Amino acid sequence: MTAAMPSWGELFRNATRSAVHLEMRDIYVPDDPVYLDWRAQAKDNPGLPFHDWYPEERFQRWHDLVKETMARGVWVRRARIVSEPVTDYIRFEYHVATEMNVPAGEEVRWLPRRRASDLALPGNDFWVFDDRLVRLNHFSGEGDVLEGEVSDDPAVVKLCASAFETVWERAIDHAAYRIR
Repeated sequence: MTAAMPSWGELFRNATRSAVHLEMRDIYVPDDPVYLDWRAQAKDNPGLPFHDWYPEERFQRWHDLVKETMARGVWVRRARIVSEPVTDYIRFEYHVATEMNVPAGEEVRWLPRRRASDLALPGNDFWVFDDRLVRLNHFSGEGDVLEGEVSDDPAVVKLCASAFETVWERAIDHAAYRIR
């Protein structure tokens, strides 16, 4: 059954045990101003530390929400399936977004796409909350955000939760993963 679309705050504040996220695209929101700024700067300095220019306030609400969630004992994990060599956008996520997410408390792992060929995966990125609710994320072919949907259908929840755990077991911890 598809449920009404709760806000991100509601989804996280209602979680009591876990919030897991699987990302499977190689590009998201290609016109994101922070990504475009990073890309312009990275051309001249590919190793530019994110803290030298990253507008932390842009994601402060997200990080506050994750910290609040973690403080209640909710385990927040994110796994990314990526093509290698990675796209500029994934390089941005690796050097910038993940370097902000991990200090907020998220655990992050990376799975090279070639190691996911034998996995049955849902057709969309998703979040699963407490193995009871799924937030499916929809994107255009170009990576622009479209309206998502929420489902509490036990079959959808089971598929997504199982896919996430399978990816998580194979994936490489962010601290050990090196982009190519």
